[in-house]
Amino acid sequence: MTTGNGTQPGAATAPAPAAPVIVVGAGPVGLLLAGELRLGGSRVVVVDDRPGPTTESRASTLHARTMEILDSRGLLAELGVPANEPHGHYGGLPLDLSLPSSHPGQWKVSQTRTEELLQRRARALGADVLRGLRVRALAQDATGVSVEAEAADGSVLRLRGRLLVGCDGEHSTVRRLVGADLAGRGAGREMLRADVRGVRIENRRFQRLPGGLAVAATREGVTRVMVHEFGSTVRPRSGPPGFEEVAAVWKRVTGDDISGGTPLWLNSFGDANRQLTRYRHGRVLFAGDAAHQQMPVGGQALNLGLQDAFNLGWKLALEAGGRAPEGLLDSYHRERHETGRRVLANIRAQSDLLLGGPEAEPLRALCGELLALAPVREHLAAAIAGLDIRYEDGAGETPMLGRRLPPSVLDTGAGEVWTPALLRSGRGLLLDLAPGATTAAAVVAGWTDRVVLARGRPRPGGALSSATALLVRPDGHVAWVGGGTAADRWAGAHDALRRWFGPAARRKASAAKGQEITAPIGT
Repeated sequence: MTTGNGTQPGAATAPAPAAPVIVVGAGPVGLLLAGELRLGGSRVVVVDDRPGPTTESRASTLHARTMEILDSRGLLAELGVPANEPHGHYGGLPLDLSLPSSHPGQWKVSQTRTEELLQRRARALGADVLRGLRVRALAQDATGVSVEAEAADGSVLRLRGRLLVGCDGEHSTVRRLVGADLAGRGAGREMLRADVRGVRIENRRFQRLPGGLAVAATREGVTRVMVHEFGSTVRPRSGPPGFEEVAAVWKRVTGDDISGGTPLWLNSFGDANRQLTRYRHGRVLFAGDAAHQQMPVGGQALNLGLQDAFNLGWKLALEAGGRAPEGLLDSYHRERHETGRRVLANIRAQSDLLLGGPEAEPLRALCGELLALAPVREHLAAAIAGLDIRYEDGAGETPMLGRRLPPSVLDTGAGEVWTPALLRSGRGLLLDLAPGATTAAAVVAGWTDRVVLARGRPRPGGALSSATALLVRPDGHVAWVGGGTAADRWAGAHDALRRWFGPAARRKASAAKGQEITAPIGT
């Protein structure tokens, strides 16, 4: 067997757990994906070269759509109630993020906390998370993917799976071994970033000074500083910047001396804006920063990656289990590549506004005027929050098709149900929203192993008040909308079920009754 980088695999010296899906990278994206795969019934092995979850704060913002996703999997109770900021920014210009959502605004959660939460969930669901293993070789053939991973002591673990997903970050080893190149703009400018204890400086929110841009915010005794010196370019680095460099640039730009503080974490990031042309290469797929590289403006990079994993997980589980309809796995590339392209274009515009020197001031002034207009503000806020996504099935005149199911309360007659709670099984959802007798159980009878049935009446005037029936994918996006009359309420439902969940199983219609959800809020 020849590996992706042309070397010959050596003999394995450690046993490997069997799994049809291998995930490389145990950051938030890989761990969320592992949990979704287990929820869908697929065995999964995650390998990562780090000994444990990150201890660095890194990304610290979860947006509205990501919070809705975590809610739909019952993870918010463990997360607690993070600090919420209703206002974000667009290229450093203030932006109100208040939008119709159960969790509008920005939620401040350290990446350390996010990884801990998602790792605990993945392992509780039965995922194998193997750490301290560096992937060194990869090869795929007609039946699967083979991987070699090396431990610190030189021992080698050999893994074999039907499919593999690279979630190993912007410097992805999987991407290099497969030969998948990012296309787009490389980094030209950078910001230096540090978490520092023991300094007392004023908070600065994207403060533009004659020499550069400065950001500072203190939480729980730790101050995060970010600084860009106008006119500076990316420096070649083999690792993070030294604290002396960060302190020197900070002093030149702001006049403040932070050199007496204790650095806890140092980092730099550039304004690279690149994306894979294909998110799938045979049996190897990519998600998160392995698929797209962007400046982490407003926390969008982490949220984009988590939403990649949420889109992919249920599809990959069906594929690995041999139950996926034709073309389902390819829909991952179609949907998430286009979403990524739009987000990267948005981030590129923001990075030019943010890092541009005095020459950017006229454009910043114009954007500031536009952001004061409600439609502009809502459009950009929805893009940043991830609430504007409409997959290709949204083409046409049915407003809800392709969009996320808006979090809503349904009255079941036996109590109220919160719609995100209906998605916690990780299966699809057929919602019967019209009053009176119904044949919903018969409609979904052949898919009850993949789709659950729920009935309820939406609140008058709410987001679902005009709907009669909906088919919702496990990732919360509406795949089919029922007709407005009793005669055509279920027209096209079977076609949609087959398209997204494969052919019907041979089972009695009465089996559907056992899959109906009527659980009240809070269960």
